Amino acid sequence: MSIFSTGTPINKLTKAVPVFITINSDYAPYAAAAIHSLFQNADKKRYYRVIILHDGLNWVYRVRLRSLATKNCAIQFKKISNSLWLKTVVKYVSKRKGMGDFFSKAVYFYRFFVPLLFPRYEKAVYIDSDTILRGDIGKLFDMELGDNMVLAMPDPKVSGIPEFREYVEKALDVPASEYVNDGVMLMNLKKMRKEKYLSSMVEMMKKFDADLVAPDQDYLNVIARGYIGHFGSEWNAEPTAEFDSKTMLVHFNLFNKPWHYKNVPGEKIFWNAARGTGFYGDLKRQQDAFDDSKQKSDQEKVGALIEKAGKLAKRNKILIRKIEK
Repeated sequence: MSIFSTGTPINKLTKAVPVFITINSDYAPYAAAAIHSLFQNADKKRYYRVIILHDGLNWVYRVRLRSLATKNCAIQFKKISNSLWLKTVVKYVSKRKGMGDFFSKAVYFYRFFVPLLFPRYEKAVYIDSDTILRGDIGKLFDMELGDNMVLAMPDPKVSGIPEFREYVEKALDVPASEYVNDGVMLMNLKKMRKEKYLSSMVEMMKKFDADLVAPDQDYLNVIARGYIGHFGSEWNAEPTAEFDSKTMLVHFNLFNKPWHYKNVPGEKIFWNAARGTGFYGDLKRQQDAFDDSKQKSDQEKVGALIEKAGKLAKRNKILIRKIEK
């Protein structure tokens, strides 16, 4: 494990705000924009440590990412090594149809390895690579967790799309108003260790082997039910043409990625964050290469995900349940 920084004293890092991101090489350019925006909005009087969990990030991308570090914002890389947890997760995702389209195999589950891999932290922030900060992430970190395992935002896609809402309530047995998006979380690592979150997830994968719509997120909402607190949409806002001053984080979740499509809501703040990352040209070329056939395929995949949710809801069968110990 290595820390790459440009002057942050090591002794100061022990008091730093820990922020985790999980990626593979494909997601590195988007993560760079997220990290750049985080550092640009960080409190200059505090210290921050972004820990990138990955499955073998190529060296060129590591160099580009580490160049984003500042005097009070360090970057650390942690490769997820082989383990019984990882073997179970890899085996599970390998059998899931469509996982390669919306989930990068096991990488989306890495966020739940954090409590055991980083026992020195009692809490930490997690953000997806398709997010952009407009405010200081330290303010999210400072929120009180109470006895909750996580703080997150109720998922607007569940309240806004009937098929997703029915799926959550009928296939997961979770009230739609309680179901949260796990793309931005304040994690109570101490509580998650105490409740043995990771082992619970692995046991459920083995027992149910369920083909879910959003596996990492679905497991969280079932396992941590009753121990999930909510924060406001300002910390996980959907992209819009304009944002008010209260919006702290924008999440380009599921639809209309600005690195794929032109003239989409929120694209300006993404491209402003992407400048100066070393990935701007790569992202522009990726957008140019995303032609009509790729856009059609992308939209078909989204439609298939919604259709899948609807079909699973109609079965009226609970797909996963927490295993009581």
